[in-house]
Amino acid sequence: DEEFNELCFEFGLELDEITSEKDIISKEKGEEKAKGASDTVLYKIDVPANRYDLLCLEGLVRGLQVFKERINLPRYEKIIPAQGEGQRLIITEETVQVRPHAVAAVLRNITFTKERYDSFIDLQEKLHQNICRRRALVAIGTHDLDTISGPFTFTAKAPSEIKFKPLNQSQEYTASEIMDLYRTDSHLRHYLHLIENKPLYPVIYDSNGVVLSMPPIINGDHTKISVNTRNVFIECTGTDITKAKIVLDIIVTMFSEYCEKPFSVEAAEVVYPNGKTHIYPELAYRKEKVKPELINKKVGISETPSSLAKLLTRMCLKSHVIGNGNNIEIEIPPTRADIIHACDIVEDAAIAYGYNNIQMTIPKTYTIANQLPLNKLTELLRLDLAAAGFTEALTFALCSQEDIADKLGMDISATKAVRIANPKTAEFQVARTTLLPGLLKTIAANRKMPLPLKLFEISDIVVKDPDTDVGARNYRHFCAVYYNKSPGFEIIHGLLDRVMQLLEVPPNEENGYTIKATEGSAFFPGRCAEIFAKGQSVGKLGVLHPDVITKFELTMPCSALEINIEPFV
Repeated sequence: DEEFNELCFEFGLELDEITSEKDIISKEKGEEKAKGASDTVLYKIDVPANRYDLLCLEGLVRGLQVFKERINLPRYEKIIPAQGEGQRLIITEETVQVRPHAVAAVLRNITFTKERYDSFIDLQEKLHQNICRRRALVAIGTHDLDTISGPFTFTAKAPSEIKFKPLNQSQEYTASEIMDLYRTDSHLRHYLHLIENKPLYPVIYDSNGVVLSMPPIINGDHTKISVNTRNVFIECTGTDITKAKIVLDIIVTMFSEYCEKPFSVEAAEVVYPNGKTHIYPELAYRKEKVKPELINKKVGISETPSSLAKLLTRMCLKSHVIGNGNNIEIEIPPTRADIIHACDIVEDAAIAYGYNNIQMTIPKTYTIANQLPLNKLTELLRLDLAAAGFTEALTFALCSQEDIADKLGMDISATKAVRIANPKTAEFQVARTTLLPGLLKTIAANRKMPLPLKLFEISDIVVKDPDTDVGARNYRHFCAVYYNKSPGFEIIHGLLDRVMQLLEVPPNEENGYTIKATEGSAFFPGRCAEIFAKGQSVGKLGVLHPDVITKFELTMPCSALEINIEPFV
């Protein structure tokens, strides 16, 4: 296990955990449910999102074997059948509105075992979730070629005209019935929205009218593959042709290893509505040139061109030195769609060299870091507020609409609150516009604690602001509450004076702070004051209204203070 963990790290992967089915179930659902689950050891490996070629056991093992220099990188080849003998996929113009693109290929004389078959299905699922964006960009269909006869037609029809037996079902349904059937299916219901509101649904037929699939929802039952399937017809339909080509390349390169002639793929011809034809899979190899100095400089190493070429070859990028060592020519195989720019090649060289082997150096630039003034002020205030006998609370930045509006006696429209579009819970509907509700909820959760409760928080609040580029603005607020058998207005007032003293703001009108009586919906009438400093209103303090206290499920009087500290920075 440790060796494998090391190997994964060297190859730029992470062995997430070593577990078993039993462990996973018992963690999620408890010991009882885990009885009878398998104890087989499972490796959970974290693969970077751009390395589609490592998403199945075949590709991962092949990549590691090449990395360990046990095998040479296989050469993938496409076999173009004799004229008129290959499979054809004809795209009709009806598909333009729904899913305009399709590509296809054939794996001939393949030998599946239970493990290989499971891996084959699993790879499709992982690709669907990742590069295919939950089948929105590409949907993959794999079919038993011996149960159907080409040429195949990819068209789009009205839902009522499409009728077939979907995978693993016992009877035929029309497309509309299939949509209703899978509305409750935990796996497939997430894909229905991709086509359900379209006038026509995409569908693929063979020459006898047998339905292969209705992408991106479900394949037909007639063509389903099994462990005994010998010839597999693969079609990828989608809205993004580049992604469709990558997906097809990955599937055929990963599993052509099990064909009678390993690493060979039979090409298929796709005929477009305008009559043009194209042979897929492309399986394109391309050459790139990178200067060795560039790699050495970017990574911070000093290797010879030939050893850099060797490092890259270990990463499945077959390389050799050309032009007296001035350049390295790299051949990019069809499995590496993630190599877009020279920096991707440099990164692979760094991985093969080993991140841990790169010498640590001190950066050549000198900079002196500085704390953001607002955060510096916040830190200083927090220390002194704690010294004044108040306890700091940290509450959620999101709360419910009631917390900042109804419970404080305000209307939600008056709060300028930023709303969450699709909140997961009622507790997180809006961003807070005041810190008070968070502290009152904290007191409600700590009613068993001995009185008095003295809490404070210094955090950001968020309000809508049409003048900013993001439409909202943050303000750093300071809020304190005092909760006891008596309101304790003088304690909160004393805290305000202490804060102003610390901020060196004198208690006068010219250049200091003053408080003036005012009314606030959350405060008791006649027990509320507005605080003016630096020529502007910075906040309020006062005794909370009994209605507010009961709405937060509290039973004692409470006084509070909330100010914006940004003017004092």
